[in-house]
Amino acid sequence: MDQDNIFETQYYLTEIDKIPTSIFCYHKEISEAYVVEHKHNKAQFLYCEGGIVYVKIGKDTFYLPARHYMWIPPYVEHSIHPNTPEVIMRNLYFPIENSDNSFYKKVGIYPADGLLLELLLFSNQWKGNIEEYKDQSEYIIAKAFKEILPKVSKNSLKLALPIPHDERLKKIVKFLDDNMDSSITMKKITMEFGFSERSLSRLFQKDLNMTFVQYFTILRMLRALQLLIDETYSISEISTMVGYNSLPTFSNTFQKIIGVRPTDYLKKKNIL
Repeated sequence: MDQDNIFETQYYLTEIDKIPTSIFCYHKEISEAYVVEHKHNKAQFLYCEGGIVYVKIGKDTFYLPARHYMWIPPYVEHSIHPNTPEVIMRNLYFPIENSDNSFYKKVGIYPADGLLLELLLFSNQWKGNIEEYKDQSEYIIAKAFKEILPKVSKNSLKLALPIPHDERLKKIVKFLDDNMDSSITMKKITMEFGFSERSLSRLFQKDLNMTFVQYFTILRMLRALQLLIDETYSISEISTMVGYNSLPTFSNTFQKIIGVRPTDYLKKKNIL
């Protein structure tokens, strides 16, 4: 990370909370390896384009793909890791009151609909603090942006995978990440690593708080997202690469996890 980028990152991180009542806006290409772990008193609306962004919060790694946004409540420590330095990060930071909707107090990843994207595009002209009595028209629009989020964002997508602590499970997870063909089953994993199906199920549940099938399905869909963004392979090829012999099954699973079908995702991922 060069000195200019360090300065730029420190600038915007220290400016967010300088005026507690303002809405703070910051749009910029990340152009660095990562944004260091930090927290702020305001909640964060994070939208990125040009790649996938990984947001680390505690023991979980959240995957934020194109055409989706992440809501990060106040005081939550997190770091931001783009998969490519050309990712453009669009941020709006909002003061949160105790009386606000419970939506604003939970971490979540949601599809960004057309209305949000239009408002986000409009916010390109904003930079820094937007204050109620100083920038009245901008403040009204930004406040409306915040207010509509719970109404258009009903279901948070499960785009997070916990990091295993158990050394045996770390090896299994790496094996799954390296092998996504259709022959990978729980039975094959138990034979490969010398577990019974029952003990392997217990290990996944105890360490990761999810089943083997849940973990592997999300892992496959996240890999599919990366491949779709690269635009090197067709959807049919990607389906096979992540272990699905049936394209309809892959498409249905993708929609369930990501919120849209692969074809729709490709059409809209660069909408801004």
